[in-house]
Amino acid sequence: MFEAELFTIPGKGGWTFVKVPEAHAPEVAGAWGRTPVLATVDGEEVETSVWRTKDGEWWLPVAKPLRRGKTAGDTVSVSLRPQAGT
Repeated sequence: MFEAELFTIPGKGGWTFVKVPEAHAPEVAGAWGRTPVLATVDGEEVETSVWRTKDGEWWLPVAKPLRRGKTAGDTVSVSLRPQAGT
């Protein structure tokens, strides 16, 4: 488990993410740089993917229902597990 600060990509419809620390990142990227995971954000589990950026960072998208009113700059608790079969 790790804690991370939410950040939002600027612009209309910008997505909200957290950066995944190296120690919690997948070993390899899947197709299109995305790797399926079971993510738990503040106690809520969701099937999603972590995204590998061109800069080599890993980002986890955090959908609005998971944020429960939290916005960019707020901290969430996160845990990641590989999806079955990956």
